[in-house]
Amino acid sequence: MELQAIYVQILALVIFAIGLIVAVSRRNVFFVLMGVELALNAVNLSFVGFSKTLPNDLSIVGQVVPLFTIAIAAAEACVGLAMVILIFRNRESVDADTYSNMKG
Repeated sequence: MELQAIYVQILALVIFAIGLIVAVSRRNVFFVLMGVELALNAVNLSFVGFSKTLPNDLSIVGQVVPLFTIAIAAAEACVGLAMVILIFRNRESVDADTYSNMKG
């Protein structure tokens, strides 16, 4: 029995929805970053799930694109955590509501 692509897409949809809900509903910056990472991983899962439906020669494209997404997500996590550390030094809080007075 082979895993059908629709089940992979449903799982990716559920993971993306969880990531989106966490990123939008939480006030803690760490949870927001984790929600964004979860959504990016759901997109990677979707790419790999669709690549299984393609012929062998073309399926490599669906597996290479997530590598670039993972690299971008790693860079985003590094920059995001660096910004959180710098802001925490000044505000001593990771609550996103405390940063509202930083608007220009």
